[in-house]
Amino acid sequence: MSFLLAQDTISGKEGAAYATIDGNVYSMFYIKKLKAESEKEKSEVKVVGTRTVQYKAKGLKYSGSMTIKDITTQFVSLVKTYQDSGTDTYFTIQIVNDDPTSTVGTKRTVLYNVNLDKVPIAQLDADSDDLEAEITFTFTSFELLNEFTDPTTFG
Repeated sequence: MSFLLAQDTISGKEGAAYATIDGNVYSMFYIKKLKAESEKEKSEVKVVGTRTVQYKAKGLKYSGSMTIKDITTQFVSLVKTYQDSGTDTYFTIQIVNDDPTSTVGTKRTVLYNVNLDKVPIAQLDADSDDLEAEITFTFTSFELLNEFTDPTTFG
């Protein structure tokens, strides 16, 4: 019987993220946590002959959140541009999971048409020596540029 070895689990600290905004690529070195997820939209389907309600997928919604060290005004600037001109900014984020200890390789995911929902403008906190900001966003699609492979070693 074989089993997964601990070294093939992926450390969430190993990797990077990059934002491409208006053609410029920025390293998102200030990220503490980033999560992008999908949610299926479903319709209830009731049919004769069963008391069970069934469900049929009818679409997808993509959203995400990130916790960042509050050391950049990059996202606040995008909100300010929208406030002042009405021009909203859509951009891409590439997330790289690359734990050199693991034998499963590297996963690269690109989120397209990222649009900010909630961005803190300014903050103070007498209890914090390390200000963080929570930012939420939506996106319209994603692509896997590289996928993890199966582990090459087993216990």
